[in-house]
Amino acid sequence: MKNTVLIASLLLTLGLTACEKPTTVVNVPPPAEPVAGPAGPSGATGMTGPQGASGATGTQGGTAVIVVTPPASAVQN
Repeated sequence: MKNTVLIASLLLTLGLTACEKPTTVVNVPPPAEPVAGPAGPSGATGMTGPQGASGATGTQGGTAVIVVTPPASAVQN
């Protein structure tokens, strides 16, 4: 029984190693990007747009005071 298990395990090991194929990774290069040629002549200048509407006049500020405190500093070791 010992010899049968030993021979079976050896045949199984040899069979699995014989079937193992190395994986080949093929790196496909990225497609070449077209290179822009020289700039052509500039076109005609467009028309100027219409003037926008003016905003409303603001109101006078009150007497409120806003105080912003800085964040606490981290403890350094």
